Amino acid sequence: MPRQKPLVTQHLENLSRDVLDRHQDTIKGYIRNRRGIYALYRKGKLYYVGLASNLSNRLNTHLRDKHCESWDSFSVYLTIHDEHLKELESLILRIMKPSGNKVKGKFFKSENLLRQFTRRLQQRYIEEIGRMISGGAARAQKRKPAKKGVPKISKETGRKPVMAPYVTSAFKIRAKYKGKTYKANVRRDGTISYKGTIYNSPSLAGIAIIGHSVNGWDFWCYERSPGDWVHLDNLRRQK
Repeated sequence: MPRQKPLVTQHLENLSRDVLDRHQDTIKGYIRNRRGIYALYRKGKLYYVGLASNLSNRLNTHLRDKHCESWDSFSVYLTIHDEHLKELESLILRIMKPSGNKVKGKFFKSENLLRQFTRRLQQRYIEEIGRMISGGAARAQKRKPAKKGVPKISKETGRKPVMAPYVTSAFKIRAKYKGKTYKANVRRDGTISYKGTIYNSPSLAGIAIIGHSVNGWDFWCYERSPGDWVHLDNLRRQK
């Protein structure tokens, strides 16, 4: 297992502003030309969060700029790489909402699940109402919104696709075999399209690639969220 690289390598926490004023040379010895995240506090409450490629210069600036009278203590967190540093700063801003920061943090590539969550709740409410109210009108109301998600019998195979209960919209899947990446599409009816051929299950689509029996649920992966590829079997676990 590869050794995990640390994000934060050194830190100084909850130092008085007076320390920076009176012992600036000592502090500089630790943070000069070092990158990382810093936090400014006022009476123990977070006031401002910032990202800097030179922490020493940035803190000295805050002794004189518009924030100079708004903080009385600080913390610094030193890093040796910045692959996720900007997003970490954004995460802190979105969670803590410091009063001194006017800009809301942005993520590089993150899917907002609110719309998907709202649609799922709406569908559940419709189903609950259908169960509580008896009569033909209630049953019709329950059936109508469910049309999009109702699995269809695949015309190509004549059988109900095994993925049909887990699919509400089309999405892409991929698999890696002998150093090569293979891509396919899961259709709304649960069938899988690979190189112009329609397959009734992920296992059959996998056999078309490797030539022998395979567990397609573990062979294929889908993108659960941007950059997060997981095995198809996760769809079954969510039901």
